[in-house]
Amino acid sequence: MKAIGYQQSLPTDDPRSLIDIELPDPSPGPRDLLVEVRAISVNPVDTKIRMRVQPADGQHQVLGWDVAGVVRSVGSEVSLFRPGDEVFYAGALDRPGANSELHLVDERIVGRKPATLDFAAAAALPLTSITAWELLFERLQIAEGAAGRNQRLLIIGAAGGVGSILTQLARQLTDVQVIGTASRSDTQAWVRGLGAHAVIDHGQPLTDELQRQSIIDVTHVASLTHTDAHLPQIVEALRPQGRLALIDDPASLDISLLKRKSLSLHWEFMYTRSLYQTPDMIEQHKLLNRVADLIDSGVLKTTLGEHYGTINAENLRRAHAFIESGKAKGKVVLEGF
Repeated sequence: MKAIGYQQSLPTDDPRSLIDIELPDPSPGPRDLLVEVRAISVNPVDTKIRMRVQPADGQHQVLGWDVAGVVRSVGSEVSLFRPGDEVFYAGALDRPGANSELHLVDERIVGRKPATLDFAAAAALPLTSITAWELLFERLQIAEGAAGRNQRLLIIGAAGGVGSILTQLARQLTDVQVIGTASRSDTQAWVRGLGAHAVIDHGQPLTDELQRQSIIDVTHVASLTHTDAHLPQIVEALRPQGRLALIDDPASLDISLLKRKSLSLHWEFMYTRSLYQTPDMIEQHKLLNRVADLIDSGVLKTTLGEHYGTINAENLRRAHAFIESGKAKGKVVLEGF
């Protein structure tokens, strides 16, 4: 099968950073689906692993953890899907990635592809939807419905992949006031279009920006980027006994700042369930099916931002470079081989 991989951690302007390769077709294990990959999207995790994880000598590392495709065959213990089903999922970090014509995935972290979306639009959703859902409802413990009427959620980096779906989930499924941050006029317009009640510029002091919107404080913060740089302002903005959840990888974080206000800190990492084979691993199957239902009923919309053409090394290098620039709006998708 065709695939794209790398053997050395190199910058994207080096043609060896991602290369076209041929690999043997994989065979499914007992709980696996063998999926024919139709479309993928690129996430920051792809670029981080490319630069941080050096493959063993002579081996190729295949990246890619967002897929929309068709089930070709199933393992002996599979019960949730059958050949021919259209699916979408974000895969597992400790297994080969999906930048390949065929891919193996455990059925418990797979959902049905939204029927109203094509493969490219569907591929933009899984990883960020799982991350946003777990962050909002499990880490921050914001409840669906009217229970959050007196709560305010600040989303730092609301125009990115996770922020784009998190903004929608919070606005459509809860009663919290949603404040998104974005630093450019086009990304600010994007966040408003996703339903944020207010949009502020994270290039300026957050508390000053909130005051300009007549917002005194917030009860919850979802920090999706540069948490270490924003932390003092986050603490100042949070109401006492508020909650902070993050997904990025700050080199250091002075959590002593949280003590005076009794603030709680939560990390969201969507691969935890698959890495540790947790008893509730199937919750990701359930939430992806729920997202598909919400897409098909018109409550949510795809977060596809850019389509970079067919799945090959050259286009993936371009996509990685764009993600690394920090200028992405929504998700970058590639389709077909």
